[in-house]
Amino acid sequence: KMKGNEVFKVAVRMFQDCAERILQRNGLTPDDLTLFIPHQANLRIIEAAVKRLKMPMEKAFVNVDRYGNTGAASVYVAMEEAWATKRMSAGDLVLLAAFGGGFTWGAALIRW
Repeated sequence: KMKGNEVFKVAVRMFQDCAERILQRNGLTPDDLTLFIPHQANLRIIEAAVKRLKMPMEKAFVNVDRYGNTGAASVYVAMEEAWATKRMSAGDLVLLAAFGGGFTWGAALIRW
């Protein structure tokens, strides 16, 4: 049985942890990012993670409100939509972050 509050807390911490680690390894801060594309599990988790990263919500790409949680494809679906809607363009610095089954998580920093 899923325990929603526990999942929420851990997911937010994992987003923050993996985002901060990859940024620090590259000598960057959230201010350097053009866009943050998180796993689209739910809006509350995304909003809380963005807040903990001290990033304006405008830097986060969100489509969970339109498509729901598309699971493992959510980051890639969001990335394609961000590109198609001109939310990111060539040369932009984009942070991708995801979490999944068994509480696995990871992030990638890409120069689009």
